[in-house]
Amino acid sequence: MRKAKVIFKNECAGILTQQDDGSFAFQYDAQWVKSAKPAVSLTLPVTDKPYLAPHLFPFFYNLLPEGTNKQTVCFQLRIDTNDHFSILMATAKYDTIGAVRIEKIETVE
Repeated sequence: MRKAKVIFKNECAGILTQQDDGSFAFQYDAQWVKSAKPAVSLTLPVTDKPYLAPHLFPFFYNLLPEGTNKQTVCFQLRIDTNDHFSILMATAKYDTIGAVRIEKIETVE
């Protein structure tokens, strides 16, 4: 399982998780829900229930580089071009279009 913080305007809005089976979950932070803050996307309205999907949610997928940029990132960082979660972690930490950034949560096992 891999996890990442979804940062909206420098505040943690929720957690994006890739399950061991490759599916994804997005859960808003409880404080975010209580504070009636805005949704990170129109397709992910604020709720206390987790969103589940077999593939990376379209909102997060659209943060990924495309074409030659994707090929270059994957080649230089040795990331499989189909590993969307890793590409997201590598490219969406600092430089994204809009108010959302993604920061990998390092897990200790």
